[in-house]
Amino acid sequence: MRALIEAASVADYPCEIVCVISNRPEAAGLTFAQSRKITTCVIDHKLYESRDAFDSALNDYLKAQNVEIVACAGFMRVMTPKLTKAWAGRMINIHPSLLPNYKGLHTHERVLADKGVSHGCTVHFVTADLDDGPIIAQSFVPVLKDDTPDTLSSRVLVEEHKLYPKALAQLALSKNI
Repeated sequence: MRALIEAASVADYPCEIVCVISNRPEAAGLTFAQSRKITTCVIDHKLYESRDAFDSALNDYLKAQNVEIVACAGFMRVMTPKLTKAWAGRMINIHPSLLPNYKGLHTHERVLADKGVSHGCTVHFVTADLDDGPIIAQSFVPVLKDDTPDTLSSRVLVEEHKLYPKALAQLALSKNI
């Protein structure tokens, strides 16, 4: 999220970050966004009786803010088909693996356990299936023989911070937003 906000602060970046939403009131990203004078909102999933009710509230807020593209960053919730269909082709996510490999959590540990030789990150469209939407862009990093989950994660994160702003800009330009 921070990388997207920083990219959007450059005059010729083709997107504006209009709001930052979290389902966790304590999320550090909210404070960062507020420090940049970006509207923030907490929609706490614990206050809703179901995923559908939460996703409806989220969808209503996004529409009220006139959002055109949703860029998920650290939003660790599986979204319902109703929400993903409403934002099809306009909701993206960044995932710390080279999808379709290593969907879900603990990607760095899993690639090391498998003795993988390359790893990286993927920007993809969000669908109702976890980490399964069409791929927009990927960035690769080698897995080094002395890597730990932390060292590998650090190198992937550097790539995420470069790749996600580029992919968001590409999508915005392709949609002529």
